[in-house]
Amino acid sequence: MFVVIYQFDVVENKDDNFIKAWKRFTESIYQYEGSLGSRLHKNKDGKYIAYAQWPNRETWSNSGNKLPDKAKEEGIVMREYCLNVQVLFELDGIEDLLRDTIWDS
Repeated sequence: MFVVIYQFDVVENKDDNFIKAWKRFTESIYQYEGSLGSRLHKNKDGKYIAYAQWPNRETWSNSGNKLPDKAKEEGIVMREYCLNVQVLFELDGIEDLLRDTIWDS
């Protein structure tokens, strides 16, 4: 498994718009690009952190080529709600002790 951790600095008062756009774009990446899914978190400084899982680095590196135009537009909309998008870490999985859970959001 391969993991990418992103940080999103969201435009003030656009949190709800960002979250909706992030969900739509992330679902498209899952559907069309082979992602294993992602989780979105918010830190105490108000920055959003996404933890995205991929089967391997190659699948992640090659992503973006299979997205239909509508999905690409979703990515553009998501970025419009951000002041900055940054990849914080690219991580190769060593061990996995997370349990599959359904969270209350």
